[in-house]
Amino acid sequence: MTHDDNQLGSFLRTRRERLDAAATGVVSHTRRRVKGLRREELALLAGVSPSYYTRLEQGRDRNPSREILEALARVLDLDDTERAYLWSLATPSLTSAGRGTADIGETVRPGARYLLRRWLDLPAFVVGPRRDVLAATDLAARINPAWSAGHNLIEFTFLDPRARQVYPDWEDIGLQAVAGLRSTAAVRRPELDAFVADMRARSEVFRALWDAHDVRDRVAGHKRIEVAGAGVLQLDFETMALAGPEGHVVYVYFGAPGSSAERKLGRLAEEVASGD
Repeated sequence: MTHDDNQLGSFLRTRRERLDAAATGVVSHTRRRVKGLRREELALLAGVSPSYYTRLEQGRDRNPSREILEALARVLDLDDTERAYLWSLATPSLTSAGRGTADIGETVRPGARYLLRRWLDLPAFVVGPRRDVLAATDLAARINPAWSAGHNLIEFTFLDPRARQVYPDWEDIGLQAVAGLRSTAAVRRPELDAFVADMRARSEVFRALWDAHDVRDRVAGHKRIEVAGAGVLQLDFETMALAGPEGHVVYVYFGAPGSSAERKLGRLAEEVASGD
């Protein structure tokens, strides 16, 4: 069995192990030797038989009902993103049917490229499911060397020594990157299997984070970037999915209104426009 042959079971196990037994109402009169809840404890709280839950976690049963999934999600205290991820793992035929490695679109539509060219004062770029940067504004490349066409955000974060300087909060950036990639992999697994296997082989940190099974779907947030000649910029970002089967997403970064980051971005945009 390869590392991801039993994604559903692995996800359930990692979520079970993070639970605080006392917080769930489980009383233990002996010293606990396991993290979180035991399998039989989780099964009891979810109202399923311990033997069935064991088969589910071990990958010997991969077809839980909606009712069982909802009961497990409740006991495991999953948030909305984790619930959606759990459902996608339990119903892969509904979320990834028909997609294969050949379906990864690496060509950004002309209209999207035109819009990027109009955003002269914003760092913006388009990524594919693997987080390959497919198109970007000139300002994006000035802010972060990874934000230019031909780069991969995951490879840069974990394999490029510049990443730890560019990202002052590198540990958090890495966790977010892997958790977001796992969320994408749940619905586009055939496209990402080879890439994930390659990254697991090339980076111990990536492998550890991937095997932790954390999942997040960050559509907006904040990020600190060390910019050459400008210092650390606190930037906000928003993401916009481009409709279509390719799975392309636009990232747009900006400084908060009236902030020093907004002013610095303006100066950097002028610098890029002038060719300095």
